[in-house]
Amino acid sequence: MASQNLPSEGAVVRKNEKASGPGLDSNGPDTILSASIPALILVHLIMAPYTKVEESFNIQATHDVLVYGTPSSNIHSRLSHTYDHFTFPGAVPRTFVGSVLLAGISQPIILILGFQHAQLIIRALLGLFNAFSLHIFTRNLRQAYGPAAARWYLLLQASQFHVLFYASRTLPNMFAFGLTTLASSYLLPNPKNIKSTPRRQRLAITMFVFAAVIFRSEVALLLATNLLYLVLLPAISIEQIIFPFAASFAIALASSVPIDSYFWQKPVWPELWGFYYNVVGGNSSNWGTSPWYYYFVSALPRLLVNPLSCTVLIPYSLYHPALAPAAKKLVIPSLLFVAIYSLQPHKEARFIFYVVPSLTAAAALAAATLSRKSQVLTLILFASVLASFAISTGMLLISSLNYPGGEALSYLATSLAESPSTSSGEVVPIHADVLSCMTGVTLFGSSSAAGSAFPKLEPDGGLIFHEKGSRGKGVVIKVDKTEDEGDLVHEEFWRGFRYVLTEDPDKVKERSKGVEWETVGVVRGFGGVEVLRPGQEGQRGNVREVVGKGRVVEAVRDKVRGLTGGWWVGPGMVDRIWILRRGGVGRRGGRYGRRVHRLGVYVV
Repeated sequence: MASQNLPSEGAVVRKNEKASGPGLDSNGPDTILSASIPALILVHLIMAPYTKVEESFNIQATHDVLVYGTPSSNIHSRLSHTYDHFTFPGAVPRTFVGSVLLAGISQPIILILGFQHAQLIIRALLGLFNAFSLHIFTRNLRQAYGPAAARWYLLLQASQFHVLFYASRTLPNMFAFGLTTLASSYLLPNPKNIKSTPRRQRLAITMFVFAAVIFRSEVALLLATNLLYLVLLPAISIEQIIFPFAASFAIALASSVPIDSYFWQKPVWPELWGFYYNVVGGNSSNWGTSPWYYYFVSALPRLLVNPLSCTVLIPYSLYHPALAPAAKKLVIPSLLFVAIYSLQPHKEARFIFYVVPSLTAAAALAAATLSRKSQVLTLILFASVLASFAISTGMLLISSLNYPGGEALSYLATSLAESPSTSSGEVVPIHADVLSCMTGVTLFGSSSAAGSAFPKLEPDGGLIFHEKGSRGKGVVIKVDKTEDEGDLVHEEFWRGFRYVLTEDPDKVKERSKGVEWETVGVVRGFGGVEVLRPGQEGQRGNVREVVGKGRVVEAVRDKVRGLTGGWWVGPGMVDRIWILRRGGVGRRGGRYGRRVHRLGVYVV
């Protein structure tokens, strides 16, 4: 079978490595580097614990599965009156498979650690799954091409920002990423066990198919480019593809359709619906368009971060006689996928995350070879990794400032829980505007200061968190996310809320006319890089009102300017979300205030 050529390529790289010296062979540093991937993913999670709008479906769906369960009677009524996706369905249906898995796995952990940590636990589990897939990829890369290649792969991967930052984010892409990374790892050769090649190829096909059928349909294109390349080598035959493809397709479809039809209460295969809407219907351009070369000149260089990866390392691995056969298998299918996918007008970097491990591995092959040629080259490579890590750290710090909605709700929840002016059992209705919901307001976030027990579903549809184990006093927060302009223009609507999270306080005051509002705090977000000279004033909010990370940034800026004689180069912060409190409001709102019951009730 032609696939037996694969081990010989791995053997060539290993022979070249052995002949050139011991390289980076010790297991101790490898273990530390391997542990750095999950550790860094968790660091990124802790630095930016809130979510953006793209992640909202899966995070809200996981919340609803955990809290409301899966009713077996009166199903449509119970789901439609409690689950968030009936109120905010999105442009196309999305799968519940990932959310159900996360809810099921996280439930016992949440019971132990407390529901107030639920969002972090859920995101950590997804992040650790993706870390595990990267670990398997690294292990198989080591088996195929030696410890030096694996070591350089870990150094390059750990110094990249995007995969680590997004690994724990509940995007459909990141559910698919773990599966595609496992698939790519099984396509790597195993020189010590040539007979395992057909089985590994079947596993790769299965992982690709599950990712495409359930989570992201574009993965089918990546499967196609990989299989096409293997067939043309030839390293696999059409006959060897048909059965694993058909079997895994049937199983994946049988997993998605029943589960998603249950939760959406209609027959649906979400990824087929999404493919038809975005590709056949051409609606993806509604979210913006980019030129055909965007992925190659912008997205890929940013994803790989290290400037040597695209300009030196990958080209070197493709043209080096000993590395080229292995590098081509990693690079050509990946770039062909990116090239074909570039025909789609709407482009985002997260759509091509799946090729990052393979391209990074190709760069690592070159780095392992070059580092053995001279100490100068080794120092240059290490310097590039350190520079990339510094750039990625800066990107993390800046990105953590882009979640003002989450910060605002967290600050408000903590303040209510600790305020002497609130009493146990008091109901506090709040309204969160569109920007707040897009930048961190989630059903989990609203309960960040809640008790340790799972919320109890009340007969009226509200959620009541038990006080046991809570440092708060059982104050109930009701979160309304109304977007309908027909409701927002009514003064009576605003009288139903004690607090409002808004990007435009003047519009709220204008619409609510006679209602008095006072500013509790302002959350500031990243507004670009700010360069200040001595004597020049920076953007500054009212110190008494600025809350969250914006206040920390201002304090750091003042400290740095004191040490540098007035100079500052760093994030410039601008007002994003205002926390308004209505004066003289009672515990109950009017007609509009009562509508918030179905949108979420939380105890802090």
